Order: sequence, then structure tokens, then C-alpha cells
Amino acid sequence: MNVLPMNANQLLFLSAADVRRALPMREAVEVMKSAFAALSAGQAVAPLRSHVEVPEHQGELLLMPCYQPAAAALSLKAVTVFDGNPARGLPRIQALVTLYDGSTGQPLAILEGASLTALRTGAASGAATDLLARREASTVAILGAGAQGRTQLEAVCAVRTIRRVWVFDANPPAAQAYAREMSAATGLTVVATTSAAEAVRQADIICAATSARSPVFADSDLKAGVHLNGVGSYHPAVQEVPAETVLRARVVVDHRESALAEAGDLLVPIQQGRYSAERIAAELGEIVSGRKPGRADDSEITFFKSVGVAIQDLAAASRILTHARQLGLGTSVKL
Repeated sequence: MNVLPMNANQLLFLSAADVRRALPMREAVEVMKSAFAALSAGQAVAPLRSHVEVPEHQGELLLMPCYQPAAAALSLKAVTVFDGNPARGLPRIQALVTLYDGSTGQPLAILEGASLTALRTGAASGAATDLLARREASTVAILGAGAQGRTQLEAVCAVRTIRRVWVFDANPPAAQAYAREMSAATGLTVVATTSAAEAVRQADIICAATSARSPVFADSDLKAGVHLNGVGSYHPAVQEVPAETVLRARVVVDHRESALAEAGDLLVPIQQGRYSAERIAAELGEIVSGRKPGRADDSEITFFKSVGVAIQDLAAASRILTHARQLGLGTSVKL
């Protein structure tokens, strides 16, 4: 991965459209596999993210730095999450990713970060689905009809032959809009459901990408052999997935340290004395590299819990910058 500057003192700005054009989802899935393998092998420095709370406006600022010595690459993502923004006609998640030359500290590019976050989060679930879901899995439930829900489906379709999709959102018009949009985008039958149970009961693969603070489906609604991706919860007290599912699933995380600091889906049952950190089967990178096994059999439930880690942003931004230069994308600014 070469991210050295084309010209000294030039900073490239890449818009959301540039980000999407520069990194197709199939390639993004493979980039995430390599990134997770490097993280699990200790080949990246990715501190736990910092939180700055803005309680009077239902918001927070998250700072996520990363350094990958072998690639001489350095990045920082600053992301804001303001829960009241949709009512104001603004995105809930907004972000910028700055990419630096890791050997000199020179800023190379600033990328629109919300689109990059959705892309790399979807691609992580695509990587997990490829490694953990049954090969014949063909039906999908999407819980959460936002930007993350769109890239979740795109990524799953990149690694499995999908024939039908159900989507549920607490806001029914959002689910209906998602069904129309993603049916047109994928050529699949995407059905908006009136309950999460209706969606998950029929699914081989479930992607939970919601802002819910308590579980959005019942464990009893799951089929045998289902694979579940959980990407919406990243606060210690917040759950999308029932504890009962965690207790009986093979649990794989993006990063143990991050999961044990932020993943309420795991921390709540741990605090209740019903689960333990030792029961986490693997980091995804350990499965990528062959150090740990994936699915044991077709009846097993597998659960990939991702809180999101900075190596994902660094790896995606680096590949995007390489392709953007080749394609002539972005706006160059002299520093």
C-alpha cells in the first residue's frame, strides 16, 4: 500500500461521490480482510477511540487514530453522532478522515468520512459473512434502513448469491423507501416488514444496523444456522442483539480490546454474570489468517460483533487515495 504524496504540499479532498467511485464493494471486502488480519497480528497501532460528549445536543465527537508501520500510513477519523439531526434534516453521522504519510507526517488527503464509514462497515460485515455464513445462504434480513443498512446489503450481495431480502425499521416509511431503492439498485425482491420478527424468521443472514438501545428481535425468532452481523451498537449499555443469542452463538469480534470496552451486546451479559470474555471465539482477523476456525457446522449460529476500529478507516482511505489518483478524482488544495 503506497500512499506517498504526488506533489509536496498538496492536499487532496475527496467527496462522498469520489469515495464511492474509488472503492467498489467487492474490493472493499478484501481490503477489510487484510486490515483485520494485520490488526490481529499486531501490525497496526489502533488505540481505543476517544469520546467527547455533547449532552445538551444529544451528540458526541469520536476520534479514531491509526498507524500501520509496514505501510508507513497514518490516519485520523473525526466523526460526530448527533441523534437529533434527522429531525433537523441533517445526517445523524458526519465525519472526516485525514490520511497522512506515516514516514513524514505530511497530510495527504481529507476524505468525506460518513460515506467511508458506511462503506468500510458494510465491507467488514461482507468479510464476516464470507467467512462465517453457510455457503448456500440466500435470504437476508436488514434491521435499520439507514445508510449503514444499504452498504450492509451491498456487501452481503458481494459474497453470497442472494435471492430475497426483508427490511425492518422503527420508522416504517424509511423501510418502505429502502425497499424501493434497494430493489431498484440490486434487482432483488426487497420487502419492507412491519416487525423485526417477520424479517429475521425467514433469513439466513441478518444485518443489524440500528440506533436501538435494546434488542430489536427475539432469540426465539432465529433460524438454525443463521449468521448475524451486529454493527449498530458501540456503547457499553446498548444492545441490538438479545443476550440469549450471544450465549448460544459462536461470537467473533473485530477487535477484542475494543469489543470489551464498547460492545454492549457482550458487556451487558458479562455484567449480568451470564457470559465471559473467554467465550469470544476469535477476532475476525484470526479467522482470515487461519489461526482460528470459523463456522463449525451448518446448524451453528454465528455472530460477528463489530464496534468499528480505526484500521478499517486507514485501510479503506489508503486504497481510495491510490485509486483516486489513478482516476483523477478529487480536488487538490495547496497547503
